[in-house]
Amino acid sequence: MALRTGAMGRPARPVHIHRGRSLLSLLVALGTGGVAALSVLRIGGYAHGQGIGWPIIVAVAAVTCAACVHVIALGWRAVILSARAGRVDEVHRARELGARASLRSWNALAWSCALLIGVGLAWLLALNDAAVSRTFFDLALIRRSAGEILSAFTTNIVIFAVSMVLILVWALLIAIARTLPGEAGRPLRLMATVYCDLFRGLPSIITIYLIGFGLPLTNLPFVSTLSSSTYAIIALTLTYGAYTSEIYRAGIEGVHHSLIAAARSLGFSHAMTLRHVVVPIALRNIVPPLMNDCISLQKDTALVSVIGTIDAFNQSKIIAANNFNLSAVTTVAILFVLITIPQARLVDRLTQRARGRRTGNA
Repeated sequence: MALRTGAMGRPARPVHIHRGRSLLSLLVALGTGGVAALSVLRIGGYAHGQGIGWPIIVAVAAVTCAACVHVIALGWRAVILSARAGRVDEVHRARELGARASLRSWNALAWSCALLIGVGLAWLLALNDAAVSRTFFDLALIRRSAGEILSAFTTNIVIFAVSMVLILVWALLIAIARTLPGEAGRPLRLMATVYCDLFRGLPSIITIYLIGFGLPLTNLPFVSTLSSSTYAIIALTLTYGAYTSEIYRAGIEGVHHSLIAAARSLGFSHAMTLRHVVVPIALRNIVPPLMNDCISLQKDTALVSVIGTIDAFNQSKIIAANNFNLSAVTTVAILFVLITIPQARLVDRLTQRARGRRTGNA
């Protein structure tokens, strides 16, 4: 920190050049680079001894070295900018250089932390004769079981797709029932409220278990002879219908009352107002939370394994039990992550677009 003299001889505000933080970021970056380099040598040698080819090891080492160089360069650049800020006499220029030095030093510290976390995870996979790697990431077992798991994963996709369509329709009906006006709508409002409270309070796995094992015991015509996948679809529709109906209801109640009054003044009935005014506007506002429900539903399709449906998770458990290894379950986890990430990015995009519409920047 240096004290400058402003115009007319008045003392200006102190100029922070962040010399200490810049030096600290450089030292941390150098230490991180040393730790990463040593880890690459030790873990790379061990990986080659376990049969991993040199091209993969060299590629990982090159990426790690590039990250180390980037971190050290950020720290070095912070020190240079801080030194330049200390030599400049013009106050505004000194403050600008000091701010840039601060930004570079924080970037260096952040990337150093990220690199250290990555190195720590690498050591976790390599410790104790690579026990974690062999338990969760046995590449040979993953290759052998990938076909069976992918085939079983189609069951999850079908359950998700059918359930999602039914949920969107069923939840809209529940939401409309909960927003019916007047005394005549009170019975349906009460029933819809009880339904939502019940199925939002029940864990999904309990609903699936009760329906999957309970309906076959009733011996009712047609109902007791359905497939386990159908029972799973029914259970998920009932559970997520309660959650999604609340999203619909929030969107419906968020439509400004003046729009409803204008539609009614034009002679629209309550049903016509819902169909042509309220629901279209509400749907535009609730697309991001609806997509979040889709993501949750996709993951919860793995719960159908409790009623014996041979989905990807159940298939992976069979393979894991036969091989005393959980790498097949890791494959299922990777599949769910891969199918969820695009949906999550779509939610982010839709949220940003909705925010832009509200602020006029769409």
